[in-house]
Amino acid sequence: MARTRSDSPTLFDLPVRPDFQMEAGLLREGLAPVAGLDEAGRGPLAGPVVAAAVILDANRLPEGLDDSKRLSAEARDRLFEAIIEMAVSVSVASLSAASIDGSDILRASLEAMRRAAAGLCVTPLFALADGRDVPPGLCCPARAVVKGDQRSQSIAAASIVAKVTRDRMMTRAGGVTPAYGFEAHMGYGTKRHRTAITEHGAVSRLHRMSFAPLRDLGPSLPASDRRDADQPLVEAGDKHAIDRQPA
Repeated sequence: MARTRSDSPTLFDLPVRPDFQMEAGLLREGLAPVAGLDEAGRGPLAGPVVAAAVILDANRLPEGLDDSKRLSAEARDRLFEAIIEMAVSVSVASLSAASIDGSDILRASLEAMRRAAAGLCVTPLFALADGRDVPPGLCCPARAVVKGDQRSQSIAAASIVAKVTRDRMMTRAGGVTPAYGFEAHMGYGTKRHRTAITEHGAVSRLHRMSFAPLRDLGPSLPASDRRDADQPLVEAGDKHAIDRQPA
């Protein structure tokens, strides 16, 4: 896949916390609204990759926005609620483990971001996407921003929404497949998770069979857990959008 030009910062360009400067520049150029795009879940052995698109209200920015990885779970939950309440529009989309296995994690992540942007109730005129690649087929022009969740408040907001949503999905998965402890490690390859895979095999539709060490395994779920594992991880599907007009 050909890479698009990214907005790569030097080490000393990174602010202490993300700010609204990139968005403000785009707004001055008449490119409003601006959406931030980010994903969560590229590295785990199990679960979906989840992406979020967020259009912030420039006059009502949640306080404390930052890269989701630099925040505690409590801070992420608090900011998630603030973003949902204060943003102009929020959209979330996910691609399943089977979809990841059918392509690759990079393509699946970019497709999830494209779907999240398409699900916004307010169509953006420009998007800022975290990483080195602009998702193909976006509904608007976009720029790839390396370490964007540490530079742009819109991308940071998207990273928080994607992370909190995915963590809640994996916590639900832990409730229906308790032997694997998904609520503790969110599908990452911890020692506990790898031990559970060795002892119980892979969970159909949840583990990424194209990832090592799962490539040589077939789905193998204890009979007592098999019926519950077929339940959806979320009640309302894998995509939703929230719209609010600025005050």
